[in-house]
Amino acid sequence: MITINPAELGRSQVYKLLTGSIVPRAIAWVSSQSNDGVLNLAPFSYFTAVSANPPMVLFCPGTRAAGNGEKDTYNNVKVSGEFVINFVDAANAEAMNITATVVPPDVDEFERAGLTPVASTVVSVPRVAESPIHFECKLEKIVDVGDSHIVIGEVVYMHFRDGVYKDGNYIDMEAYQPIARLAGSDYAHLSNIFQLQRPPSEI
Repeated sequence: MITINPAELGRSQVYKLLTGSIVPRAIAWVSSQSNDGVLNLAPFSYFTAVSANPPMVLFCPGTRAAGNGEKDTYNNVKVSGEFVINFVDAANAEAMNITATVVPPDVDEFERAGLTPVASTVVSVPRVAESPIHFECKLEKIVDVGDSHIVIGEVVYMHFRDGVYKDGNYIDMEAYQPIARLAGSDYAHLSNIFQLQRPPSEI
């Protein structure tokens, strides 16, 4: 057994161990918009659901690895209070990877990745037309933790591609074809799905 004290490692070394161990992770492809109207799109795999009533999700934009300030997504959401979680399927993997590039704030990642912005229903931030699922979100709060931020948003509207949504409020995983973040340059396709029935409550 190898034992490691994370306090004795640098940031990048700890990051590698965290992201290599906590797998697979869903990817929040977050669209936001600056005060000047510049569209921003970036993937975050520190992402999960928080609550169903009310529906809440969170993602965590850290500071840039190069140490040159906050990420554009964080700055945009903090000011506007709105964002959209676009979900990534296998067909959008390459485009998602393009939007992971660190670029100046005046670069429109929709245009850069060849993606189509489409108007949302409740929020002013556009969605990614090519994405199979979209959650329109209103900012609930931002919690600062270490060199990162926990951005918590309430899901105020949902969109699902035909075939992905099933009657009874289920998601068809075969139609959805999500990809998952691993570590480094590694991602994973969803395959070999199996079921386990949860044991009944004993209280």
